[in-house]
Amino acid sequence: MNRRIFTTALSALLLTGVSAFAQSSASTWTIDKNHSQVNFAIVHMGVSTVRGSISGVTGTIVWDDKNPSKSSVEETMDATTVSTNNDNRDKDLKSPNFFNVEKFPTLTFKSTSVSGANGKLQVVGDLTLAGVTKSVTLTVDGPTAPQKGMGGKTVIGLSGTGTLKRSDFNFGSKYAAPILGDDVQFTIDVEANK
Repeated sequence: MNRRIFTTALSALLLTGVSAFAQSSASTWTIDKNHSQVNFAIVHMGVSTVRGSISGVTGTIVWDDKNPSKSSVEETMDATTVSTNNDNRDKDLKSPNFFNVEKFPTLTFKSTSVSGANGKLQVVGDLTLAGVTKSVTLTVDGPTAPQKGMGGKTVIGLSGTGTLKRSDFNFGSKYAAPILGDDVQFTIDVEANK
């Protein structure tokens, strides 16, 4: 009888241990739109670089520090905030020539794979820009070590860089590559909390 009780107790402990081990080490973080933005750069006429930004970044990061490949990110960016510090150019960028913000007020990114180690990751995902969805690859520094932020929340930071081709998205097709470069370099800087 004692042997049966011991075996049952041992089985229960083992199952509990396996269950605890199988539990995910993932944590969910909310992107702080007040401390996150996209910066971009594109060559103009082959002689200068025009830089701009998009703010209003929101979304969710699921980070698994023990198995980064199980991590994911979804973000939405507010295209109506696009700014290059030039009113006429910004109006053109918001027009149907580029972002077409009346019809497509947001851009979205949804990861499809995450690889690499903590501190240096490669994130592949679907970017939807002005109604066109294509895969892009980001090289990500981070996430940083969690720390206490203002208001007592725990915060982390990440910075992802990549390049997209305007022609892939039929973006700004009115402007040929000699006038406006086809490659757009971009950086997404994100602070997230929980």
